[in-house]
Amino acid sequence: MPLYRDFSDQNATILLWKYDENEELNEEFLLDKEDYEKIKDYHPTKLKEHLLVRKILKSVLPHHKILYKEREPLLYPKDFEISITHSFPFAALAISKNKVGIDIEPFNQKILRIKDKFLFPEEAEFIEKSREVAYLTVIWSLKESLYKIHHSNYWSLKKHYEVKPFDLDFPYGIRCRVHDEKVSDLFKARVEFFDNYCLTIVD
Repeated sequence: MPLYRDFSDQNATILLWKYDENEELNEEFLLDKEDYEKIKDYHPTKLKEHLLVRKILKSVLPHHKILYKEREPLLYPKDFEISITHSFPFAALAISKNKVGIDIEPFNQKILRIKDKFLFPEEAEFIEKSREVAYLTVIWSLKESLYKIHHSNYWSLKKHYEVKPFDLDFPYGIRCRVHDEKVSDLFKARVEFFDNYCLTIVD
C-alpha cells in the first residue's frame, strides 16, 4: 500500500498516499459506473490521481463511493463528509462526521506572480520576506481548503476568504474567516509539511 502519511486527528480521518509506479490501480475494481463519463477524456496523470483517491476510499470504506454534485464530491451513502485533494504523485482524502476541507500544494516560485489575486493587504503584513514563497503557498492552500467547506460561485479568494496571522514554524490553530455582507464564519486550520509540499486542513 502506498500510504505515505496519516494526518488523522480527533475530528477526521486524513490519509495521504503517494503513487508508486509498481502499484496496481485496477480501474475495473476502483471505478464506479458513475465515473466512466467523467474520466473518459482525462490525461493519464489525472486519471492516476482519480484512481488513487478511490483506492484510499476502498481502504477505509470499501462499500462507499464518491459522487459529484455541481463538481462537489459527495460520499454515498452520505453518512460522512469528505474532501479530496491531489498534486501528483500525491493524493489525499479526508473523511469526517463534520464538514472538512483539505488541499495539497507544492512550494513553487510561480506563486509570486499571482499573489495579488488572492492576498488580503492585512495578510501581506505578517509574511516574512525571507520565506515569502512558503507563506504565500500556505495562505493560498488554506483558502482552497476553506473554499471546499464554504464556497460560492460569487466569492473570490481575495475578497471573501481571510487568513489571520500565523507562525510558519508552528502552523496549528490558524484562525481563518469566510465572509461577505451577510456571512462571517470563523474556522481553525493546521498545516502539515512533507517533501516540498504542504497539506492544509480545515476541520
